[in-house]
Amino acid sequence: MSRAPTAIRRCAVYTRVSTDHRLEQDFNSLDAQCEAAEAYVRSQAGEGWKLVKNGVFSDGGFSGGSMERPALQRLLDLIRSRGVDVIVVYKVDRLTRSLADFAKLVELFDANGVSFVSVTQSFNTTTSMGRLTLNMLLSFAQFEREVTGERIRDKIAASKKRGIWVGGVVPLGYRVEAKKLVVDEAEAATVRMIFERYLVLGSLSALQKDIRERGIVTRSRTRSSGMTIGGVPLTNGPLAYLLANRVYLGEINHKGQSYRGEHPPIIAAELFEAVAAKLAENRNSFRTKRSASGALLLGRLFDDRGNPMTPSVTNKKGIRYRYYVSCVVAQGRGADAGSVKRISAPQIEGAVIAALRSRSAGEDDDRIIVAEHLSQAIISDDGVQLSLANGDVIRIASPRRSSDRSIMGLSDPSALPMKAEARAVLLKWIAAGRQCVGELERGRSIDLDQLSKKHGCSRRHIERMIDYAFLAPDLVKAIADGRLPRGVSAKALADAPMLWPAQWLSIGLEQPAV
Repeated sequence: MSRAPTAIRRCAVYTRVSTDHRLEQDFNSLDAQCEAAEAYVRSQAGEGWKLVKNGVFSDGGFSGGSMERPALQRLLDLIRSRGVDVIVVYKVDRLTRSLADFAKLVELFDANGVSFVSVTQSFNTTTSMGRLTLNMLLSFAQFEREVTGERIRDKIAASKKRGIWVGGVVPLGYRVEAKKLVVDEAEAATVRMIFERYLVLGSLSALQKDIRERGIVTRSRTRSSGMTIGGVPLTNGPLAYLLANRVYLGEINHKGQSYRGEHPPIIAAELFEAVAAKLAENRNSFRTKRSASGALLLGRLFDDRGNPMTPSVTNKKGIRYRYYVSCVVAQGRGADAGSVKRISAPQIEGAVIAALRSRSAGEDDDRIIVAEHLSQAIISDDGVQLSLANGDVIRIASPRRSSDRSIMGLSDPSALPMKAEARAVLLKWIAAGRQCVGELERGRSIDLDQLSKKHGCSRRHIERMIDYAFLAPDLVKAIADGRLPRGVSAKALADAPMLWPAQWLSIGLEQPAV
């Protein structure tokens, strides 16, 4: 009798080492693992085992305690696409040293009909005893990894207490020679200048702007992956870290403590302490101002690029105005702000509180309503997204914004009257909009494109002028009489809502009672 043909078992080999030490050699640990695994696959050729094309996946210099390994991720993608039947490893701990990760891998293997084999460890994962054996092996592998990690951490702590540089990102002003920090004089001069300028300018934002104008950027460096990072202007966070880094006093930092280091200092102790005192003073002053600002949405309002909207206050002729501004604007990085850079505090707070009150009947205190019901508010050009404490997400219309003057208190009855120039422009555009509407009504064959050609402007310009034709009559009369506050302009009423009461609200006012 003839034997039935043996089913083909598609195999892939996975190899790994934790460090990239000696990987440059002609024959290294990865090669040894691969050779043993391929030999095992060939020995099972009678059972239909066959290595798939490009079936060797190798991670050099990656820990087994994490799944974030490029070759392993490619292998997992192949498994999910059902392109392999057997995974061959030299030892189980080459695949993973974590029991939790191993459980995830076994679940993925089972779901896709994949088994795996260890060349040097004999077990069968289809039986309960085989799984017990495998779990025991992985437990010891995880234990070994954790003990090794503790030993390394203890060694680093002991070395830093002795003032020894043990690696990491080299601070600006130093370079590494023979595993020691030495002063880079060109960069050290930049560091000294930054410390001195901070004392002169008195704030991080002013310092950031100053060194940006001088063309000072972070040091460029190339990662092991070949990607180059750095070479960008210093922002407030990195500047604050640099100014508080005791490495520049010739010390080594470790978990909140500093120890006398082997490297020479760059900054004199007197200058460093003066800068530290100024940083502390500004920090305390900033906290006091924030706590006294009365901002209901402090810490909860963000622009649509994820930047916090921080409260700010200004005084104009004895009148105090509150508003929120994207934090990057104060840092001189307005281009990094979201679509809304500034917003009137009374307007946005009123809109958010109104939305929250509809879900919190019976509560009178605005601060309690915000604290108990609002997790986050994200403002953009097309509205405000409110994430509530109960997990719900709702959207509300965004209060209308215009120039800084309109931001600073349109609803204040003591605000200055609108400028005559702004009133004239508004009335001119209202008249132009009504003329366009009249032409469209009289000539049914005329469309917006023909109308824009006739007036020698863009279609968008025509659309905007038409919007002005539909402003509330009482609003148009208030404009003509000059009864609106300063800050109301053509820009403030661009794309105004269709509902007349909403048009008044868009400029921070309520529609007068008839």
